[in-house]
Amino acid sequence: MPSHRSNRGNRERPNDADVVYGPNAVLEALRAGKRQIETITILESARPDRLKALIDLAREKGVPVHRVPRLDLDRSLGDVRHQGVVARIAAARYADPDELLELLESKIGTDDPPLVLGLDAIEDPRNMGSILRTAECAGVHGVFITERRAVGLTSVVAKVAAGALEYVPVARVTNLVRLIEQLKERNIWVVGAAADAKQSYTDWDWRLPAAIFLGSEGHGLHRLVREHCDTLVRIPVVGRLESLNVSVAGGVLLYEARRQRMRGDK
Repeated sequence: MPSHRSNRGNRERPNDADVVYGPNAVLEALRAGKRQIETITILESARPDRLKALIDLAREKGVPVHRVPRLDLDRSLGDVRHQGVVARIAAARYADPDELLELLESKIGTDDPPLVLGLDAIEDPRNMGSILRTAECAGVHGVFITERRAVGLTSVVAKVAAGALEYVPVARVTNLVRLIEQLKERNIWVVGAAADAKQSYTDWDWRLPAAIFLGSEGHGLHRLVREHCDTLVRIPVVGRLESLNVSVAGGVLLYEARRQRMRGDK
């Protein structure tokens, strides 16, 4: 569920350990493959022929490449001499989405059915870190996040997650609607969190294989994601605010799922 306001202002600025600057340095980081590269950002005005080798290798390795105006890049990096190319380094390696789906499918019919999170464009690194920490404590088998318009596994996320990245596999996907279809094909129910849903979160049978989808801060789930969920659930709010912070809402849903599953075991 979204919070009552956007957290766009909470995006962190990268520190020296998070980034590699300059076309040659980024190209060598791609070639070496020793560190997981989160994204590569290139100036819109940069000549494509000068960066062809870099862009081709990034695509081959599945690293998203974004083009932005100079003002946006300068604003996010300050006075750094970036030469029009910046790579952000992830604090942990991403899981392969196909392998994670196979893992979830293998748990169908077991005493520990799949419990997975889908995060729709979460932008605040502290929210992301809190969600991942709670996911690990609640026994979540995996987390899917979006490549674009979302925070990745940055150093701030890793710090707030307090070690959860060592245990919870996190995979990136380009299309959440396609992911939902893949989950359904594996008999995993897709449950979206929405403040205006008719069904209370306690009325859903969380003993079933389930994927919980949480929307971005301030906006909630995108329309197509909502429409492709099997069901939507809400967390009742009795105060004056419209909804809970997304990381808190995720914790409420995950621990209701865990409560029902523990009760079912008994």
